[in-house]
Amino acid sequence: MPNDEQQIRDLITEWHRATAVGDLPKVLTLMAEDVVFLVAGHPPMRSRDTFAASFQGALKHFRIESSSEVQEISIAGDMAYCWSHLSVVMKPLNAGLPKHRAGYVLTVLRKTPDGNWVVARDANMLSEVPL
Repeated sequence: MPNDEQQIRDLITEWHRATAVGDLPKVLTLMAEDVVFLVAGHPPMRSRDTFAASFQGALKHFRIESSSEVQEISIAGDMAYCWSHLSVVMKPLNAGLPKHRAGYVLTVLRKTPDGNWVVARDANMLSEVPL
């Protein structure tokens, strides 16, 4: 069985893969029910349901490609944090230019009773990057 750090790295890889193919059910399994996403200039996005609605709305207009470079993972019992450099490209399904955002992300993870890690809190500082 992979160690906790490898499980967290695998979660991140799976998040990017599932996002790229629009697999919302899979993405939702990677986060806690009470997840909170913090994005500059927006109110906190609270809960899986809120995330799901936002993600479904985006998929109607864009294909999302993302990648990240993990900078650090620290684990203390059933809690962990990870900070990464994230790059997201939103490619329009119809006309229009892609949107590229990049920056640093701090993610707090929680280990569930069944031994899986999930995203509990996520704060990103992405900003627009010219293509």
